[in-house]
Amino acid sequence: MAPHCQLLVTEACSLCRDAEAVLVPFIEHGLLVERVDIVTLDKGVARYGLRIPVLRLIADGRELDWPFDSQQVAAFLTAG
Repeated sequence: MAPHCQLLVTEACSLCRDAEAVLVPFIEHGLLVERVDIVTLDKGVARYGLRIPVLRLIADGRELDWPFDSQQVAAFLTAG
């Protein structure tokens, strides 16, 4: 089964849309990605406000901060 991830974002974030575009091929191949607005997280804005978009693996909590490309995402998903 593919890793389950969260993409931490905010609504008016152009970089977040860029990150989503990088993830499209992975999603098309079965990666499960939940889009989470950091304003809904406890202290999310304080923790992630300057880091978003952030890709986080649910299983172990590892995080990959933007900027990332498809090679970095592939390595991130297979590491650990």
